[in-house]
Amino acid sequence: MKPNLCPSCHGTNIVRNGHTPKGKQRCLCKDCGKSQTVGNQKKTVSEDVRGFVSRLLLERLSLHGICRSMKVSMGWLMKFAVDLYNKSPDDLGLDPKLFKRHGKVDIACCEVDELWSFVGQRTNKQWVWLALDRKTRMIVGHYVGSRARESAQKLWDRIPQAYRDTAHFYSDFWDSYVGVIPASRHSACGKDSGETAHIERFNCTLRQRCSRFVRKMLSFSKKQENHEGALKYFICDYNLSLSTLL
Repeated sequence: MKPNLCPSCHGTNIVRNGHTPKGKQRCLCKDCGKSQTVGNQKKTVSEDVRGFVSRLLLERLSLHGICRSMKVSMGWLMKFAVDLYNKSPDDLGLDPKLFKRHGKVDIACCEVDELWSFVGQRTNKQWVWLALDRKTRMIVGHYVGSRARESAQKLWDRIPQAYRDTAHFYSDFWDSYVGVIPASRHSACGKDSGETAHIERFNCTLRQRCSRFVRKMLSFSKKQENHEGALKYFICDYNLSLSTLL
């Protein structure tokens, strides 16, 4: 089968010109001399498909599942996903106006917790550190790394200054928080106290919505950058959905 028009000069004088090593038909335009391979024409992905894919990346569906459902290639999907991850704002989409009431900072408390995950193989553990505003339910800080105190410090540094100055923080009994969060505004408590119920609920939401964070799943991150990018992309969308309700 040969194309009706030449992609270069749009001429119709096209003849068959052998096959490629992979068996695809090669054609030649006698008007401009341009050679082409049938089936190699670049396909464009419509804006509607791009919109659907951007939403599917927020659901518990593997990348191969998205390719099958939306009929796009894995190469295109990975490039599109990475572009979305890079465009996600570092401030997680938080609006500073939400922190203030009548010109004063109005922040009651935050909850912090760690979530186990891995990249590439299970021995490469990557802990997801999260901080949640109990009043707005928004994620105000995150970090991906080890479970050491250095990671707790990285999380603390990413939390907005308004929270670090005034909020009271609740965590589990993990020792890494000690010495990082000011002792006067830090309370360690068990799950039965209910003081970390909201951040635990978000952990469950993250595992239910993002397949790469599920404990027993074939879908997992193979690159550290994509692991962190997918997390930030989900958090930004999560915060945006909550901001519309405030």
